[in-house]
Amino acid sequence: MMGEGQDPILAKITVMIVDDHPVWRRGLKYLLEEEDNIEVVAESHDGELALQLARELRPDVILLDINLPKMNGLQIATRLQHERNEAAIIMLTGYDDEEQALHALRAGCVAYCAKDIAPQMLVKIIRKVVNGIYVIKEREYNQAEIEEWINRRVEAATGPYMVDPNEHFVPLSPREMEILRYVTQGKTNKQIAQMLGISHQTVKNHVSSILTKLDVEDRTQAAIYAMRRGWVRMDETTTSDQEEEEE
Repeated sequence: MMGEGQDPILAKITVMIVDDHPVWRRGLKYLLEEEDNIEVVAESHDGELALQLARELRPDVILLDINLPKMNGLQIATRLQHERNEAAIIMLTGYDDEEQALHALRAGCVAYCAKDIAPQMLVKIIRKVVNGIYVIKEREYNQAEIEEWINRRVEAATGPYMVDPNEHFVPLSPREMEILRYVTQGKTNKQIAQMLGISHQTVKNHVSSILTKLDVEDRTQAAIYAMRRGWVRMDETTTSDQEEEEE
């Protein structure tokens, strides 16, 4: 992230764009390169490549879609947060709802914006986040305000009496996200255990954790939750189903 004492007007802000739609990426790159102090240093069309480039290039800002091949945007943000990568991650998504924003912030993003955001507003947000400002749907927050925003939303979703901020809406682990993908494909716990080479009880424990973190009651609700928010790509589900039919 931009060093202390640097003038945000003069300093070069390095940006990476992560989206699997080439036309969207090209348009976004053209928009940003019109700005004197913004440089697009990398583009990626899938999650695994994005993670690799983020580690190698250390951009100041990552513009990140949620629905990506191989690894979704929340997984990327979570891993970079655990690795203490200092990139300011702006989640740009067509899946615009408040719970999605909550997941993005808890995964390590510093801004959450709909893809139909006005171009100059996006440029403004890029300049804000490199200086420690959080942004949700164009509204700005400091550190204390964003923590209050998160706590209020968690309590509103789970209720004021049984809430534990360390349980609900916590980012899913890589294994939990993998199991959730199989759940959306209609796999049973036994099938998932066989495919991953782990015990049936381990799968049950992971599924229970997923339900708690997403604050849903059963596997069907978890699958719907994931698909509605773009965490699982429908083409991957279709491909898996087709492979089963061919076997």
